[in-house]
Amino acid sequence: MRGYTDDKDAVLKRLRRIEGQVRGLQRMVDEDTYCIDILTQVSAVTKALQAVALELLDGHLDHCVRQAVAAGGAEADAKLAEATAAIARLVRS
Repeated sequence: MRGYTDDKDAVLKRLRRIEGQVRGLQRMVDEDTYCIDILTQVSAVTKALQAVALELLDGHLDHCVRQAVAAGGAEADAKLAEATAAIARLVRS
């Protein structure tokens, strides 16, 4: 079971909403909308994706990493390293 399983429907709903926002961006470009207005919407989509990423990370830490740490050993070390790398990727983006 994945860390997001309990919230899967909510995550999918948020991703569908983001998908709609991206289609709106495509429409704005197609309609030659003012650049700053498009950039404002790009920022909104970026923030929405970041919120989904944080929710998924929270679920991963709370479920997958917690279980691995409780079990101990090499699996715990691997899960902690994996989580650290994921956080680093989010911080860089």
